[in-house]
Amino acid sequence: MKHYKELLAKGCFTGEDVCNMVGNPNTASNLIQNYLKKGYIKRVKRNLYVAVNMADGMAVANRFVIASHITQSAYVSHHSAFSYYGYTNQVFYDVYVSSGAKFNSFEFEGVTFRYVMARIEAGVEKKADGVNVTDLERTVIDSINDFEKIGGLEELLRSLAMMPYADEGKLLRYLESYDKQVLYQKAGYILEHFKKEMFISERFFEQCASRLSKSVRYLYNGLTKDNVHYDKRWQLYVPNDLLSILFEGGGQFA
Repeated sequence: MKHYKELLAKGCFTGEDVCNMVGNPNTASNLIQNYLKKGYIKRVKRNLYVAVNMADGMAVANRFVIASHITQSAYVSHHSAFSYYGYTNQVFYDVYVSSGAKFNSFEFEGVTFRYVMARIEAGVEKKADGVNVTDLERTVIDSINDFEKIGGLEELLRSLAMMPYADEGKLLRYLESYDKQVLYQKAGYILEHFKKEMFISERFFEQCASRLSKSVRYLYNGLTKDNVHYDKRWQLYVPNDLLSILFEGGGQFA
């Protein structure tokens, strides 16, 4: 167990990390195989490992730490970032991981790690616990952009309802990075419902509205004719009562 404490301190690591520790590729490979057999470590996926707490046999690295080590550019994003910050009210078994380098989604100990292409670079933070994660404002914009694919509208609204504050300067910065009119439309419309709780000023919405042309969109595909109206300010067809989704538990994106 000569190097076990060092690996325990790392929590999650690659073969290269072990090689740097022992100074020789062959020694590193032998150490990894030996520790796998003895149960000191577990293989997460090819060339990614976690140390095991011998007291309970559980991996010492949590899902967010593991996600941050999948590739050199990996970070927790979207609905999973809301979960990291504590702005979800249930446990999910999917972790969404943005990365500049693509990887195949995989499962480890009941959790599925799902690849999401990184679309912008700004707004990623490295936390003291070893987690790479989008900041809250980047998480908001990413999640509005992708709610039809990740998490769903209801979960997005629930997370936004739990947020006590948002930095509108950062929100605008990430919207500018995306540079998509439809995202300005959707962000303006959705966040208008939380402006008091999140302390977002009218200036933010004016900035969003100033980026619109005459393009008319739907908030999401599948809006039914009996539950839709046109929002003139945001040039969007939207549900008659967006926040009712929180109380009805549902609809299209439950």
